[in-house]
Amino acid sequence: MSLSENKKILITSALPYANGPLHFGHIAGAYLPGDCYARFERLRGNEVLYLCGSDEHGVAITLSAEMAGRTPKEHVDHFHQVIQGIFHQLQFSFDHYSRTTWPGHYKTTQEFFEVLEKKGFIEERTENHLFSEKENRFLADRYVVGTCPKCGFDAARGDECQRCASSYEAIDLKNPRSKLTGSPLVLRPSSHLYLRFDLFKERLKDWILSKNWKENVVRFAMGYIDDLKPRAITRDSDWGVPVPGYPNKVFYVWFDAPIGYISAAKEWAEKIGQPQRWKDFWLDPETKLVEFIGKDNIPFHAVFFPAMLMGQDLPYKLPDELPANEFYLLEGRQFSKSDNWTIDLESFFQSYTSDQIRYAIAANAPETADSDFSWKDFQMRCNAELLGKLGNFVHRVLVFAHQHCQGKVPPLHPIDDADRDFLEKITLQVELAAQCYEAFHLRKACQTLMELCQIANSYFDAKKPWVLAKDPARSQELYSCIALCLHCIKAIALIASPLIPESAQKIWEMLGNSTKLNESRWKEIQVGHLPLGQALLPSQVLFRKVEDAEILEQIEKLGKKTKQEEPISYTPLKKTIHIDQFREIDLRVALVLEAERVPKSKKLLKLKVDLGFEKRTILSGIALSHTPEQLIGKKIIVVANLAPATLMGIESQGMVLAAALGNRCDLPEIQNLPPGSAID
Repeated sequence: MSLSENKKILITSALPYANGPLHFGHIAGAYLPGDCYARFERLRGNEVLYLCGSDEHGVAITLSAEMAGRTPKEHVDHFHQVIQGIFHQLQFSFDHYSRTTWPGHYKTTQEFFEVLEKKGFIEERTENHLFSEKENRFLADRYVVGTCPKCGFDAARGDECQRCASSYEAIDLKNPRSKLTGSPLVLRPSSHLYLRFDLFKERLKDWILSKNWKENVVRFAMGYIDDLKPRAITRDSDWGVPVPGYPNKVFYVWFDAPIGYISAAKEWAEKIGQPQRWKDFWLDPETKLVEFIGKDNIPFHAVFFPAMLMGQDLPYKLPDELPANEFYLLEGRQFSKSDNWTIDLESFFQSYTSDQIRYAIAANAPETADSDFSWKDFQMRCNAELLGKLGNFVHRVLVFAHQHCQGKVPPLHPIDDADRDFLEKITLQVELAAQCYEAFHLRKACQTLMELCQIANSYFDAKKPWVLAKDPARSQELYSCIALCLHCIKAIALIASPLIPESAQKIWEMLGNSTKLNESRWKEIQVGHLPLGQALLPSQVLFRKVEDAEILEQIEKLGKKTKQEEPISYTPLKKTIHIDQFREIDLRVALVLEAERVPKSKKLLKLKVDLGFEKRTILSGIALSHTPEQLIGKKIIVVANLAPATLMGIESQGMVLAAALGNRCDLPEIQNLPPGSAID
């Protein structure tokens, strides 16, 4: 592997939605992996353009803005600044951070549409949509509530029932009404534009099958392609990118958002005074395009956006790599602001550094499976690894060098077998770390860094320089030992630079360097040695100890309601039923044998349960509050005589009994009764 290739690398991270602050789950999915990769490729000597920006259109923003008493523009202006502030605190190294409300994005999106329309990929359809006569407007699904057509829940959302997790069209709801005013809705015809994705099926299949991507990404994408249909690209709204030639229509947010990667490149080019420079990345077939996303964005980046690019006249780059990460949980559950199951980043940065959270997330990154942030793991990463292994080695070597080497880099005299073995291991770990970064394996990069720190501490302990310092006849051995340890510290700073850039720069400066580590070159640092006699700076504290008491305090905060939160909103009681009606429901104890997430659904879990007398498959909308691992082996209660229903193409043969309040969900468990026992 060459580490100085002078290639053009175009890197994007999924545009964050400007409708609220970010949490660690977002950071772990698309932003920290993208930043580490960008930093590594710059060290490698490649020409990197790393782009991101705020996604600022869509019905969810207009709804939130109305509820907050803001205009949509005021709403996105606020959260654009909030998100930028978080990214700045985390030291993300975007070359440009844009937003989809800048005029150049509107123009680029409209040009994309006009080319697709000219080439016959757009068709107009007139269909019935929900209309509020009181508000005199068509309402998108986010504005609609009604009775679920599957389970009868009378406060179901416009696109998905939060009780049974069924997906449907808003027009399928019974008794639909406006979420804002409660007024009833009627069906009225409205014309919309559809993109003929079905015309791209074969080209998309051939392209994806040519990629050596993660198996889950390819499988997920191919599943969408097999069922690819025309998809609506317009909305009835006044907030969004206007559709040329169609008054009162704007583009659906999923259509205009990914075009933001291209408009961001154009804005960057204008900013640097070279308006055509964006073409050197987006229109050059030799450019390597890497798009960092979370699992829920796979269809848009592996299917829809590539098809939109294929339908253009200009030869736009298609993604070369799509390192989609899985979900990142908090103490075993999905992040939930409404349940206060989250971590306030503003208060976090008052107590901890960006490097601490960058390292803790990277060390447990959700690369191949869902992973979890826990406060105990965070404490262990900070204390045992950053402080105990890395910080401790840097400190003890620098203190010793100041005490016994006049605070300068000592000469490297002839070395013995142990020294040569140490040098070889340093070289090996640096090369392994480069391979990890190149392959988007942040967890392995963290392990490699800590393995080098462990190797270094073991070498220092085995050499016992404090013993060598007592014997003037062994001064050459002492100097060689310290010289090699300083060489290792340089390697540690290099490997650590993409992960924990602030601490890596401090280490680099403590070694007597006055340059910027992130502007240096990987290969030169790897093979070079510190100049003989270079003055070393005194050791400074890199990481503080995280105490048990503060971790306990953080854990206790989770799930607790604050005084500012709204009062609990209870689901209204249903109509009274007779005891004979209730007795018709057959509740049974069921043992969970297997559990897994349902592809394309955030809320559904597929459970295989044992009822004693038979085994069944049941789908349950509890994935936001329970992981598959938490359920296996538990005895739960199910409705055993419910008619089978097909959800997401899977037949569900029953229903799990759960208690729900808002977005919170809990399952009653049976301790002693065997599977199949009746609940009377």
